[in-house]
Amino acid sequence: MTNEIKLENQIGNKKTPKKRKIASLDKRKARVGWLFVLPFLIGFAFVYLPIVGESFWLAFNQLTIVKGGGYNLNFVGFENFVYAFNTDANFTQTLITGIGELIFQVPAILLFSLFMAVLLNQKMAGRAAFRAIFFLPVVLATGIMESIEASNILGSYMGESSGIDDGSGGSAASSIVSAIDIEQLFSNMKVGQELVTYVVGIINDIYGIVNRSGVQMLIFLAGLQSISPAIYEACKIDGATGWETFWKITFPMISPMILVNAVYTIIDSFTTETNTVMTYISTVASKTNGEVISTAMSWIYFLIVVLILLAVAGIMSMYVFYQRKD
Repeated sequence: MTNEIKLENQIGNKKTPKKRKIASLDKRKARVGWLFVLPFLIGFAFVYLPIVGESFWLAFNQLTIVKGGGYNLNFVGFENFVYAFNTDANFTQTLITGIGELIFQVPAILLFSLFMAVLLNQKMAGRAAFRAIFFLPVVLATGIMESIEASNILGSYMGESSGIDDGSGGSAASSIVSAIDIEQLFSNMKVGQELVTYVVGIINDIYGIVNRSGVQMLIFLAGLQSISPAIYEACKIDGATGWETFWKITFPMISPMILVNAVYTIIDSFTTETNTVMTYISTVASKTNGEVISTAMSWIYFLIVVLILLAVAGIMSMYVFYQRKD
């Protein structure tokens, strides 16, 4: 009896081996994802953040150049911000103009890119070639082409009376300007003057709209191709028209892409070199003691962009449809 009790105690004192925890597939994917973004995080923390902090501090100071090299900073509080709003009247007017251009351009870019994505998603000969053609402006709008567009060389030719000779005895300027005759068409239809002005502005800016719609078109294409064909087959069996299928199936299913493209388009429009506000801030920076004033203007501009993004994302998020996978 005593030996049995000792044997039981020895068995009870033995430590059971611990089972090795195996990370789940999702956790391992998350670790790999963090590994990929680690170089960006390091650069953001040690390179970008110090520059942002220095810029923020510079906006609250007055810059004084020291003879022999260097500079001194004198803290002046919100004086630079007050100067940007109260003293420099052009800055406020430029902000209003830039936001007005955004209101006109963003819906037009989204509508055009969605329209082209729906067309290019159809089965047709040479579909890949057409997709490449419509994305080509995004590739060309970099480097030297972006500089040419920023200098508005094409616009200067359009402004000349002779325009660009197209070889037919006429000019490209006259043919493009004749598109504004749509104003007369809308006037005969007795629509509001605001709609007339909007459509005419869109026609005049068609080059810029096509130039900035390539990325959005690809995102919409990815969203359209992620919709199950079985859903469209069920709609066709039920007798739904193409118009009903678009508004009841396609549009809700790609609503998350509409939100993504809206945010991307707003940021892209506010940060492009041809943006009026960016151009004006660069002009102010080149003036005497313009470094601190332009820095304050940049932070004002940044906060306005953030507020617009929050408002747009908040409003559109209420109408976004997310398909459940379960």
